[in-house]
Amino acid sequence: MEKYMKMAIEEAENGVKCKHGGPFGAVIVKDNQVIAKAHNTVVKENDPTCHAEINAIRLASRTLNTFKLNDCLLFTSSEPCPMCLSAILWAGIETVYYGCTVEDANKIGFADEFIYNYLKGKQNTNILKLKPLLRENALDIFKMWDKQEDKIPY
Repeated sequence: MEKYMKMAIEEAENGVKCKHGGPFGAVIVKDNQVIAKAHNTVVKENDPTCHAEINAIRLASRTLNTFKLNDCLLFTSSEPCPMCLSAILWAGIETVYYGCTVEDANKIGFADEFIYNYLKGKQNTNILKLKPLLRENALDIFKMWDKQEDKIPY
């Protein structure tokens, strides 16, 4: 297991040296085989979703030709942020090994605490306004999808 975590840490180092983004790396393993390695590319791509875990999940999904990664392990150099945690859950990954903690990341300026607090209802809710609009029109598409007999369930 340690060799995969070392790979994730090496990915993080590579990303820092290339100035692609924050100091984060991730490796996805299936059946003791490395399926994907990635690092944070937020700065390089000008995309706030290009965290190491997200990049690794995207690569693993393309490599395995499936969005279900429930038989994979994820090794990441730092405890996943709320966005990455959500992606990990959607991918069905059941075990995540991480190096640094959320508190460690906070100490170097990667403060996710406000998001955790927002999700718990403890943060000022004025930071984001969620407003419903055209629900009935949107529900028509939900109904269309629900009626499809050949849909792939999540």
